[in-house]
Amino acid sequence: MTDDEERAALAGEAWRMMFDFLIRTRPERDTALAELGLTANEYKALHSLDATSGRTMKELAAEWRCDASTATWTVDRLQRLDLAERRTHPTDRRARLVVLTPQGAAMRAELMRAMYAPPAELRELDAASLRTIRDAATLLP
Repeated sequence: MTDDEERAALAGEAWRMMFDFLIRTRPERDTALAELGLTANEYKALHSLDATSGRTMKELAAEWRCDASTATWTVDRLQRLDLAERRTHPTDRRARLVVLTPQGAAMRAELMRAMYAPPAELRELDAASLRTIRDAATLLP
């Protein structure tokens, strides 16, 4: 086995393990979303937005890899929940910028705390193992 083949095999094994762990622990994240009354699409949207620099619908649709109507539907839902608002673009009167409302910024912060809470399986590891995982993760871009 060449070095490239070994690296490819190791990368595949590492990714499968990380991916399987993310899938196994998804119920914890789904519970957090449900407790906040949000869907996965709304989480993705809140994660993409902030309260200061707006994003156009075109930018959001490109980032979310969806069509404009899906992006519009998601932003409409965030507006109904008073989590986002559309503002006039400062240099293009035809475009609208989407920004988080103060309530949306607070929800985003709460959501990020919930999503970044480590799963129970991770919290059960000893400090040395956690340092090893953390240090390995710093190698990822």
